[in-house]
Amino acid sequence: MKVTIEERVLHFKQPAGTSRGVYTERRIWLVTVTDGTATGRGECAPLPDLSCDARADYGEVLRGFCDQLERTGEIDYEAMRDFPSMLFGLETAMLALTGERNKVSGERHVPVLFDTAFSRGEEGIPINGLVWMGSYDEMLQRMEQKLEQGFGCVKLKIGAIDFEQELDLVKRIRDRFSRRVVEIRLDANGGFSYDEALYKLELLSQYAQSIEQPIKAGQWAYMAELCRDAPIPIALDEELIGVNDPDMKAHLLNIIKPAYIVLKPSLHGGMAGCREWIEAARQYGIGSWVTSALEGNVGLNAVAQFCSSVYGDRITVPQGLGTGQLFTDNIPMALEIRGDQLWISRNS
Repeated sequence: MKVTIEERVLHFKQPAGTSRGVYTERRIWLVTVTDGTATGRGECAPLPDLSCDARADYGEVLRGFCDQLERTGEIDYEAMRDFPSMLFGLETAMLALTGERNKVSGERHVPVLFDTAFSRGEEGIPINGLVWMGSYDEMLQRMEQKLEQGFGCVKLKIGAIDFEQELDLVKRIRDRFSRRVVEIRLDANGGFSYDEALYKLELLSQYAQSIEQPIKAGQWAYMAELCRDAPIPIALDEELIGVNDPDMKAHLLNIIKPAYIVLKPSLHGGMAGCREWIEAARQYGIGSWVTSALEGNVGLNAVAQFCSSVYGDRITVPQGLGTGQLFTDNIPMALEIRGDQLWISRNS
């Protein structure tokens, strides 16, 4: 078995704003595994200042895990618990390798990681329309575009402009569409202070149905209070980063008791780690959905197929899988958005 690494930089079509700053480009590492008869490719995509394995020597550490995979032919999951983006890339490559070995005659338009209705191009996955941070006018224009495209769930990243303006944007959607017609999700990316969070959540609850990570991660007691007292369901995202031990995952959920967790394999333990999160959440009656983390198409395909494998063939909760359209120089792959669903095209 041989594993090669290719470092690439993807460029955003337009700057992607978050409460942590603005992204204009995205560095990824593509890992390719071959055994002489078949090949599989995965994407390792850490996010600077966010991923627990984002580090200056990322390429060297990844090479070490690839060397180990070459020697043993197996992924050392325990050794890679604290390196989720690297693990996700190697998981993807190995699953793609197996899928290539087992493929039937005929062209495959995407690497098949799991045998699901989505991977066969028979079912789509409902997704939310994402409105990135920007000025009031920019966010208003993006929001209108998503509504015109027919998205039944719209997610707004907030925390970058004046709160009253953001509240007005959310109100505009709700004035036009009832909760039954359009679901509004918010993502604060930890942008609220604890002292102001409950007041803001009370105002936002008039219009939105959920909010991700209202305050910064690591404040378990404060987050638990908000989850208990806020009139809007709270989802955890950044809070889960770096919590890679199964017992600690259950401990966190038991203390904070969120309504939902939002899972990104590149950030939250690869596919194996996300399965642990989902199982722990189910035990506490906590919902979940899966989101990409600004990966290119290799990673997005893997996240989507993973999603279809853990939630089944008829997914009803919108997932966060629309980011493949963000880049000017993405890796070509037969993924397409039809209405408010992500599909694997069988006609490409």
